[in-house]
Amino acid sequence: MKRWASMSKAFTRISKEIIMAVKEGGPNPDANYRLKALMQNAKAANMPKDNVERAIKKATSKDQADFKQIVYEGYAPHGIAVLIETATDNPTRTVANVRSYFNKCEGSLGTSGSVEFMFDHKCHFKIPGDGIDPEEFELEMIDHGVEEIFREEEDGSIMVYANFPDYGGIQSALDERGIEVISSGFERIPMDTKSLAGPQQEEVDKLLEKFEEDDDVQAVYHNMV
Repeated sequence: MKRWASMSKAFTRISKEIIMAVKEGGPNPDANYRLKALMQNAKAANMPKDNVERAIKKATSKDQADFKQIVYEGYAPHGIAVLIETATDNPTRTVANVRSYFNKCEGSLGTSGSVEFMFDHKCHFKIPGDGIDPEEFELEMIDHGVEEIFREEEDGSIMVYANFPDYGGIQSALDERGIEVISSGFERIPMDTKSLAGPQQEEVDKLLEKFEEDDDVQAVYHNMV
């Protein structure tokens, strides 16, 4: 049941992102690189094709509400920095929920910019590793903003990392080379981490779980290890 709940959450998150991408750039993936990337991610997540087509159709409906992307920042117990990315059609509801989670778990909702500076905003791409030498490929892609390339031991695929603003340029460079993108996305990597254990870690985990369970939340980042 937990696995199915996790899959359902992932499908909801991707559907929202598809709706936002279509509203911003149109329903044609060939002309909307963000939509194309999300369709790749949907496939990688085993999201049914019908779900993808339904999300695109909803986005073009005049009855579909607009989703706003809002980032909330704050502190969990024991000084752990938390950054929450949301996509919501009701910001009043979302901020009330986020504030209540912090309050119930002895954390605090901060102001804009209060913890964001503690995280590097990165983009990443996962591509097939067959026939690619990571070191040579990194030299080839460095002019496009690529910062790090490495091979995944688990499946032999190649991971490409760069700064957030370089996403579009790297996507275009991969397309020009005919390289398939298995999945891509964004993440925030803490520049400094804080170690907790035992009851303290459990208190922070309790708060993080509340965020993860909220339908308006797309991603949660923190600096606890």
